Amino acid sequence: MSVAKALPKPQLRGLLQSQIKKNLIIATAIAFTAVGLQKVFINDERKKVYAEFYKNYNIEAEFEKMRAKGLFDSC
Repeated sequence: MSVAKALPKPQLRGLLQSQIKKNLIIATAIAFTAVGLQKVFINDERKKVYAEFYKNYNIEAEFEKMRAKGLFDSC
């Protein structure tokens, strides 16, 4: 009889709701972690690359290259 007293009672009511609550909290934490990691490792790096590109970009030189190749009909 002492073994039966040591085991906890099974949860018969509200089991689905408690599991949904637990899974929702875990899914929210994972989603926020994924968003944070994407911002740090992808978006910030991409912003750095774009900033570096446009720091040295000369639009007039690019226009003259395209014009010399004959890409514009009106120029």
